[in-house]
Amino acid sequence: MSRPCPCGSGMPLESCCGRFLSGATGAATAEELMRSRYTAHVLGNVGYLKNTLWPAYQKAFDAIAVGAFASGNRWIGLSVLETEDGGADDATGTVLFEARFLAGTDMGVHRELSLFRKKGGRWYYVEGLPEGGKMRRI
Repeated sequence: MSRPCPCGSGMPLESCCGRFLSGATGAATAEELMRSRYTAHVLGNVGYLKNTLWPAYQKAFDAIAVGAFASGNRWIGLSVLETEDGGADDATGTVLFEARFLAGTDMGVHRELSLFRKKGGRWYYVEGLPEGGKMRRI
């Protein structure tokens, strides 16, 4: 029996986010990329997180810090609350989500409005936005 995808889709990992993490195909939508990046956190796939980050930001990516955050928490679940644009024919999109995790014995929730942008036919994570929509670096 195959393992369910951590993104909460109800599909097996290999036919859901696993195909993106393996490089077999790219995410067709911003939401697919966001879900696959959550799955990469759960599985500790820091390389995927870097490779799906907007290219201009990849040089400054701190793989050690991201890896420590990913592996230092027990990921409980993901809720996609809202998407705007981010479809196969769009150039940009946003996804509002909550990722629940345990840090030791403390429950945490990471809530973010993520901005995604397409370049060369591929979706990339750009940055987190305040929920009012104004850009800021996080």
